[in-house]
Amino acid sequence: MKKNIRLVLLGELLLFLAVFMFNLLLGSDGPAVLARFIDLPSLLLILLFLIPGLIIMGEWKDFIRSFSVGIRQYSLLELKNIIGAVCAAQKLTMFGALFAIISSGILILGQINDPQRLGPNLAVALLAGIYALAIEFFLMPLRINAERRMNEEMDLGDE
Repeated sequence: MKKNIRLVLLGELLLFLAVFMFNLLLGSDGPAVLARFIDLPSLLLILLFLIPGLIIMGEWKDFIRSFSVGIRQYSLLELKNIIGAVCAAQKLTMFGALFAIISSGILILGQINDPQRLGPNLAVALLAGIYALAIEFFLMPLRINAERRMNEEMDLGDE
């Protein structure tokens, strides 16, 4: 059964937003807590690992192609390259998040003498992990879709 990967990603986005908003509404502060989940430097640090890393490795075009697997026809070699590009994006995302968390932790430890700032600073440090999980939530279906398409192409080739 062919699935449009863009519709799958849109469905995932809606699911992610619904679960996130449900979680926020159950919290004691309600929607006002949304501002606590925004940390632009952490997100930029992850993206600075992800995008230039893919470009430097020469995987950017294959990564962009992953959004059209199932819509366009690709050869087995192209599908293998797309899977490699998405795997590289997954790893770069995790490395970027780990770097952001560790560097935030170092900055927090530099201010350990102020215990009132410890909690909010730790919360901000963990946001990079949440961002990486959210990005991974969208990268995984890209990889699975490309692997499924490659398996279908290999089955067609055997017949």
